[in-house]
Amino acid sequence: MAGNVTDRLDRPLRDLRISLTDRCNFRCTYCMPKALFGVSHQFMPRRELLSFEEIERLARLFVQLGVRKLRLTGGEPLIRRDIEDLVAMLSAIDGVEDISLTTNASLLTLDKAKALRAAGLRRITVSLDGIDDDTFRAMNDVGFPVAKVLQGIDNAAEAGLTPIKINMVVQRGVNEHDILPMAEHFRGSGHIVRFIEYMDVGNSNGWRLDEVMPSREVAELIGSRWPIEPVEPNYRGEVADRWRYRDGAGEIGVISSVSQPFCGDCSRARLSAEGKLYTCLFASRGHELRDRMRAGAGDDELLAYLRGIWSRRSDRYSELRTHETKPIDSRKIEMSYIGG
Repeated sequence: MAGNVTDRLDRPLRDLRISLTDRCNFRCTYCMPKALFGVSHQFMPRRELLSFEEIERLARLFVQLGVRKLRLTGGEPLIRRDIEDLVAMLSAIDGVEDISLTTNASLLTLDKAKALRAAGLRRITVSLDGIDDDTFRAMNDVGFPVAKVLQGIDNAAEAGLTPIKINMVVQRGVNEHDILPMAEHFRGSGHIVRFIEYMDVGNSNGWRLDEVMPSREVAELIGSRWPIEPVEPNYRGEVADRWRYRDGAGEIGVISSVSQPFCGDCSRARLSAEGKLYTCLFASRGHELRDRMRAGAGDDELLAYLRGIWSRRSDRYSELRTHETKPIDSRKIEMSYIGG
């Protein structure tokens, strides 16, 4: 049953994003607002989460269908204990070419960064929505200081988890004043800041189209301060449009998920922390894998099931939403549940 698989739009399966937990120590207003994720919110009990052995087994099956890149997400994945043990298990799978991690870096000590690198983690992406401390504290809504995230980034660099990408979600009226300071802070560092259009992920963030700052405006703003020029993508399906500073001070990226969606080249599948497969970031339902495994399904049975799901895939939510210029009326899974 092994062999590469494509969906109805001839998109291959190349990337698997694995959520390790639905928990996070931040309460970012566009992702896990306190009104819905307060002290009384019930997170998943540990027994419902996929074990490391179950994650490794599924990853190995996905690799047989064409996956080459694995990304560990959350929630905040560093909340999951002994995550470096999982990284070591995944890096031993024949055919895996890249393992990365998306984190808020709040828990990324130097020792943890070194342990992850030694286990086989190649690189990290850090979510950082402001370089101004007051702005960042307000956006994470738990008063976490930006200096500690910057220290986490330094720890990752010292451990060799490079190149480091920093993701800034730009929300008009909230943090667009920090675009130039963010770009300036990381110019010449070797790190790549990616400015992401505010998306209508999930149902809890009160998304409005007028709060989206198009990537074109972001690039023009930065280019007016430091001249930039476009760079060819690293690979088919790369979500960020790349720009480099003409003075050689590095590069930035812009992710136009609203104004210029990239559904046509999407090769990503998402595995939730309790073992459901989602074929789109904006999906309304997932496909159960954990219960099938725990009921005794063999590898061939699971491979056939996965192949069938992907071969029937026709998701292109962002293209449809952009055509309608408003979010589509559907109950979407929360971003905190399956990662970005």
